[in-house]
Amino acid sequence: MWTTIEQIFPYAIKFTIPLLIVALGGLFSERSGIVNIGLEGLMVIGSFASAFTIYKLETAWPGHTLTSIYIGILVATAAGLVFSLLHAFASIHLNANQVISGTAINMIAGALTVFLSRNITGSGNIRMTNPLPPFDVWGLHKIPVLGPLIFTNTYWTTWVILLIVLFSSLLLRKTAFGLRLRACGEYPQAAEAAGVNVRKMRYIGVLISGAFAGLGGAIHLVTIAGEFNGTVSGLGFLALAALIFGQWRPIGILGATLFFGFASTIANVSQVIPALTEFPPILLKVFPYAITLIALVVFSKTSQAPKAAGEVFDSGKR
Repeated sequence: MWTTIEQIFPYAIKFTIPLLIVALGGLFSERSGIVNIGLEGLMVIGSFASAFTIYKLETAWPGHTLTSIYIGILVATAAGLVFSLLHAFASIHLNANQVISGTAINMIAGALTVFLSRNITGSGNIRMTNPLPPFDVWGLHKIPVLGPLIFTNTYWTTWVILLIVLFSSLLLRKTAFGLRLRACGEYPQAAEAAGVNVRKMRYIGVLISGAFAGLGGAIHLVTIAGEFNGTVSGLGFLALAALIFGQWRPIGILGATLFFGFASTIANVSQVIPALTEFPPILLKVFPYAITLIALVVFSKTSQAPKAAGEVFDSGKR
């Protein structure tokens, strides 16, 4: 049993990290009052941007694989931020329905990136020559119990994202910026009366969500997928479920994404782990989606969503 856990845990963490950063991006957007169901499309944009950048740099700059990957991740973050401006402008300036705007982002992102990748490679796929290499944390990987689970076959992106989660928790709870952002999502009229620029704060929330979703798409590419094929396997929608499951709190989201990460890992690696081959494959494939639906049903009854999330706010200022 312990051997099975040691095999699954590193995979689960690897799957959890892109899900975690995307869900955290959704948190910033919804805390500001804007529902962003376009996280899936923004992830696709980030995955494409990083794949294209790495593909070009590996060709023009051979022998600098890690540098190419780092640049690709930065480009993906910027691409997600820029693309999220579409959702922000439609939702904040045009007072468009936020669900429809997010759906449009998902549709545009998938179609646009597949079209571009087919023109680039002729196949619609952009394959990486060398994905981001894992490493064992020096000294810590020898710690009994925790070493093999947490500090073995890990990625530097894992630790960066965990630091971002910790920083985000402090930012939202302990700073004036966090108070303003949360006020815009709870009672924007009161926030405006107190002198807060609600539109500006909502723009910031949506742009952060776009940047984090693009970053999540890049991390998914360089640590899990290894190639861009026009999809991120529904991780953006699973991130929304984790956001609800985590009750719109950074630490809660961390626990929720780890839970979903384990469920998805069991489904994805079931055929290569002997202890899991005894179960029917179809049950294990359905397992993460069934768990997600059950979690949403259970936790939706005690939902602590921002009260003004999804509501149009028009201050009358143009």
